[in-house]
Amino acid sequence: MEVSGTSAPTVTVFISSSLNSFRSEKRYSRSLTIAEFKVIDHSGVRLGEYEDVSKVEKYEISPEAYERRQNTVRSFMKRSKLGPYNEELRAQQEAEAAQRLSEEEAQASAISVGSRCEVRAPGQSLRRGTVMYVGLTDFKPGYWVGVRYDEPLGKNDGSVNGKRYFECQAKYGAFVKPAAVTVGDFPEEDYGLDEM
Repeated sequence: MEVSGTSAPTVTVFISSSLNSFRSEKRYSRSLTIAEFKVIDHSGVRLGEYEDVSKVEKYEISPEAYERRQNTVRSFMKRSKLGPYNEELRAQQEAEAAQRLSEEEAQASAISVGSRCEVRAPGQSLRRGTVMYVGLTDFKPGYWVGVRYDEPLGKNDGSVNGKRYFECQAKYGAFVKPAAVTVGDFPEEDYGLDEM
């Protein structure tokens, strides 16, 4: 028995993936062999070899040469007095930062170490604890209040980046801004769990 007929000169291949709902349609010549279809890289480069960017040659320019150029972002910002080159805006930001610091200092001066407190931080539940530290820190600018919580709701043990500000158990300590701290007679919460 002999079968004869005409066939299209191309083959249509549909490529799909379980990762998304899109399908790709490709057309190939019937004369294309699998060896020609398969891409083989003979360059000797292994997969992921160029991910180490230390092997990539980088373009470097000295700060003096960059400063002399006229078509750079820095020269545009200087001409337009934008960002750090806007003296008025920078002076205004420095004044606002100084005002915030003086407000924080006034709030922090009303908080004394050893006082009981409630912490009302935005996006967090009400927490009670004892004030363990009040003052400036090395990890962020401004005044901070170190609190030892009654429950393990904190983030540290009284130390940040290896510097110890006060002593407490792990996950019982936290640093909050003075505005979030209310000092007063706040005894530890009794949930009645000791009676079990």
